[in-house]
Amino acid sequence: MSLTPFHIAIQVRDIDEATEFYGKILGFPEGRSDTNWIDFNMFGHQFVCHLNSNLGKSEKIKSHYNRVDGHGVPVPHAGVILEICDWEELAEKVKNNNIEFIIEPYTRFKGEPGEQSTMFFLDPSGNALEFKAFKNREEQLFEKK
Repeated sequence: MSLTPFHIAIQVRDIDEATEFYGKILGFPEGRSDTNWIDFNMFGHQFVCHLNSNLGKSEKIKSHYNRVDGHGVPVPHAGVILEICDWEELAEKVKNNNIEFIIEPYTRFKGEPGEQSTMFFLDPSGNALEFKAFKNREEQLFEKK
């Protein structure tokens, strides 16, 4: 399966804070930018942070939480489906930078179709991020129970 890169734009409360989080902490290379937005290369996908000055310096975006596999999954959320080795490396990077997980890294749906490793955490503006990995992404990504 050959995938086409996605483009997603989110709102942030501070461009410098987003640059520190996405660029320096998570290690996503920076692309184009202006005073009110910045592009990041999120594992080959275009992830854009747009300034929402109405959020203020300490406000956070609110999420709704749905129950999935016994956990409260924040909605909306965005992220990338990674290879296991990249997922494990990112999980360590998040842990080593003392970023609080909403859902700690674990494997859900064990032994079932769609078994996947997943983790959820927030950026400083409150945007929910999920990164996941499948043992065999090609076969399991859309596998039904």
